Parts: sequence; structure tokens; C-alpha cells
Amino acid sequence: MTDINNFDFQGKKALIRVDFNVPMDAQGHVTDDTRMQAAMPTIHKVINGGGSAILMSHMGRPKGKPSAEYSLKPIAALLEKLLGRPVQFANDSVGENAKSKAAQLQPGEVLLLENLRFHKEEEAGDPVFAEELAKLGDVYINDAYGTAHRAHASTAIVADKMAGPSMFGLLMNDEVKSVERVLKNAEHPFTAIIGGAKVSDKVGVIENLLPLADHILIGGAMAYTFIKAKGGKVGKSRVEEDKLEMARDVMAKAISHNTTIHLPADSVCTSDFKEDASSKIFDSSNIPDDKMGLDIGPAAVNEYREVIKKSMTILWNGPMGVFEWENFGNGTKSIALAVAEATDAGAYSLVGGGDSVAAVNKFGLGSRVSYISTGGGAMLESLEGKVLPGVQAITEAQPA
Repeated sequence: MTDINNFDFQGKKALIRVDFNVPMDAQGHVTDDTRMQAAMPTIHKVINGGGSAILMSHMGRPKGKPSAEYSLKPIAALLEKLLGRPVQFANDSVGENAKSKAAQLQPGEVLLLENLRFHKEEEAGDPVFAEELAKLGDVYINDAYGTAHRAHASTAIVADKMAGPSMFGLLMNDEVKSVERVLKNAEHPFTAIIGGAKVSDKVGVIENLLPLADHILIGGAMAYTFIKAKGGKVGKSRVEEDKLEMARDVMAKAISHNTTIHLPADSVCTSDFKEDASSKIFDSSNIPDDKMGLDIGPAAVNEYREVIKKSMTILWNGPMGVFEWENFGNGTKSIALAVAEATDAGAYSLVGGGDSVAAVNKFGLGSRVSYISTGGGAMLESLEGKVLPGVQAITEAQPA
């Protein structure tokens, strides 16, 4: 596999798959440029090394039809500011305009292609479309971890169509290595903190982690499916009734793997699912019929913090409660702080999933964890043990 760090880009046109699927307001202004910032090191690596960069990305779900709403054209202006140099724009991702502009690109110059998903062939993984993209550049770089779990033309097929080598971008390199470190080279004790609303969303992750982790801390609404599966009374807390047997099966497997699954001893409960609702602490296995748990309670926080404090590897995916509401955010905030403190003391911590990342950033702790993943669905599938098409395409690409 070609290593971007050892590659000479002098005079090369690099076709780079980035993830510029960023949120925008009604006026077409980007409201969060985190994903764009994440791609900057790879783009700079190419243009500072004497190469030129041809950037391709998707935006939203235009379903194969061009529309102003999903155009990447407004992105070009912000990209110019971030890079500190002009950015050319092609009005399509393939075709004469894209070909002409790519052909005329000089070293140090940057070209942004129009939304890949304006062509239905992109999501279909069409090889002819991938071949047209491949003709635009000399080398291919995938730096879009957030889409690496999609077998699309620009992520999984184009590498095989390039005349020159294919490689991971700097962001993809870091993402792949961070997940591998947790799944293959974890220092023990290894603790996974898994939260969120539904067991069904995370069961694949939990089952893949059972042989690897020493402790799994469960939070969020999914905890009540586990608690009810054990015979607890959870009031009107959210429960997946059809997943009770699945939860029992997971807990049985944990015992066979000598992995401890921790469920919250107590919960912050309320009668109404409202931001300003009054709350009371109840034992998580004995919640009154008219109450629901919306956060882990103080006893659970203390237990979880003690486990985290003794850990050397920490994976966090999913919040402990409705952290967006101040009345029900203490559990998530406390866990975020515990992860930061453990990291300060020498543990390796990987945080991924939109809500967990949002929580770490909300509480100002982003700089105190080892790595924050940019890929929600991609990281989840990696943690389930699946091979991502966008990763496999690079690792199996034949050296040019």
C-alpha cells in the first residue's frame, strides 16, 4: 500500500475524495466547517509537495438530480479562505468542463468538482462513472472516512481504475489507525462506554467488543432494555420490547467472555419528556410506572468514573442521557470529564459517534481525549468488525 507520507507529489494531479457534506443555512453559508478543516492537512501535503489537488465530495441526498440546494459551489469560497489560495470550480464531476479544468491544472492549484451525487452512478458504484473520475488525476487519495462504509464509485471503485497509485489521506490514516489500536492493540484494562437510544443500533458493536473489552458501561435509553431483560421495573422508560431476548443473550455472552457489563444503578427520572421537567433519582430497576429515566444517576456516575479511572484504553460511543437538556446532562458531562482525566493520566481514548463528539466539544474537553473520530456510521461499522469498502479499496489496491 502506498504511504502518503513517503510519496512525491511533484507534478502530480491528485484526485482526492474529501467529505465536504457540511451543514449550511438558508443563505448558503456553512455553519460548521469541521469536516473541511479535517481535510486541510492532506490538501496542503499535496500542493506544498508540488502537486495539484482535484477535490470531489458529495453533499446531501439529491438522488441523482442536479439542484442548487445541494451544489458545492458555495463551498469553494470558504475553501479559498481555509487554504489561503484561489479554488477553481467545475460545474460537474465528470464531462468536458471537469476534464478541461483538470487538464489545465498547474502545480499548487486546487479544483473542486460539483456534487458527485448529481449522478446516480455515484451511489450505484458504477465502474464506468468511476473510470471517468479516475481519468481526471494521476493518483487517488481517499480522505473521506465518513463515507468509507459506502461502496460508492468515488470511495470503493475509483482506486481500481487509476493509472497511478491509490493511498489514504492523512485523516483516513489516523482514523484507521485509531480504530485498529482499540480493536487490535488495546492496552488493558480496556473499557468501552456505549450509549444511545436503541440496543439494536449498538448490539453489533457490543458483541464484537465482548472478547476484547474488560468492561462495557451501558448508558442512554438502551440501558432500560437491558435492565428490563434482567427483570427490573423501568416505568415508562424507552424499551425495545422485541429486543429483550437479544439483551439477555448479550449478557450471557459477556459472562462467557469474562467481560463485565455495567448497567446504571440509578437514574434521573421524570414524568414528562420535557427539557424543564422536574426530576427525581430512582433505582434503575425500580422506576415508578409513571416515570422514565433520562440520565444515569449519581451512584451510576460514581461507579462508571471508578472503572474509567482505572482504564488504559477507553472507547466512547453514545451519550449517557438526554445531554442536550441541562437537567439531564450531568451523566454525560461526568463521563466526558472522567475520560479526559483518564487520558491526562496516560490512557488512550477514542471518542466517536455524533452525540459523543458533540458532548466532548460541548463541555470543552475535545483537546483532552486522544482521538475524536469524524466518521459516525463508518466508525460504528468498523467497531462491529466489518471491513469498510473505502478502506478495503486502498489496502487491496495494486501498487502502480
